[in-house]
Amino acid sequence: MTDDFLAQAKSGDRRSLARTLSALENGTLDIHHALKILGPVSDVSDESWQTLAITGAPGVGKSCLLDGLLRSWAQENIRVAVLAVDPSSPRTGGALLGDRVRMTVVDDVNLNGLIYLRSVATRKASGSVPVIVEDMTKVLLALGWQKVIIETVGAGQSEVRCAALADRIVVVEGPARGDGIQAEKAGLLELADAVLVNKSDLPGAELHADEIRESFELGIGNSPPVHLTSALHSTGVQEAAAMLLTLSSSGRSKRARWRERLLAHHERKILESPKLDEILEELAKGSILLDEALRSIGGSHDE
Repeated sequence: MTDDFLAQAKSGDRRSLARTLSALENGTLDIHHALKILGPVSDVSDESWQTLAITGAPGVGKSCLLDGLLRSWAQENIRVAVLAVDPSSPRTGGALLGDRVRMTVVDDVNLNGLIYLRSVATRKASGSVPVIVEDMTKVLLALGWQKVIIETVGAGQSEVRCAALADRIVVVEGPARGDGIQAEKAGLLELADAVLVNKSDLPGAELHADEIRESFELGIGNSPPVHLTSALHSTGVQEAAAMLLTLSSSGRSKRARWRERLLAHHERKILESPKLDEILEELAKGSILLDEALRSIGGSHDE
């Protein structure tokens, strides 16, 4: 039945696309089988990108800013899919969609064929989120979406790891909120290929942008661009959208990004191991040690 969904999703059916992604999320569709049906995802060069992560602290206006960016890209007839990583509802386990109500593009019938939005719940499992996001991204690209945007809260290691899966990473900050400190703590600025200081209509935005530029100049590699935007007043948004389309890798984050990808791969091997439940039971009993558990799963090797 999932093969039917895949075929219909490839022909552009939105309901089948949603069911395909749900099957991936629920574990009833294997990513390797899906790509066998759809065909492999083409490699991307260092000069261009297929996946872009937009991340930052809560309250900086990421969703409103993304709304404006999507409209600008749609004007260029670029098909963009968005994976919004949301905290889970404590009652249902589903994604909390509060930020999505601020995005008007999803209700614009004129943009229906150009923009697709999917929320991904964290489900309190930090390791599983990068796994799901990576698989969904591959399927969306194989289905013909030209760009995939990964929007994360940017408030935890899981979200940083999701961002590290993307070809480019954009950090959104707000003026005079201490977001720069939080981003530094999370390692986000270390990974950034560009920074957008949103709410530029508020006091302190220019100063904060200058502080970020100065901090980048102290690092190694090319300094990422730092742009001022105001999603509320649509100031600088079109310019930011054009800049992001041709955004190059800063070169500063390669080691850090591959570190996060390596850790995500390590987590995936553990989470997908058929021995996981058995090993957890043995650990709970005290029958085996952590090193033995990792060797049994295959996530670690003796030197």
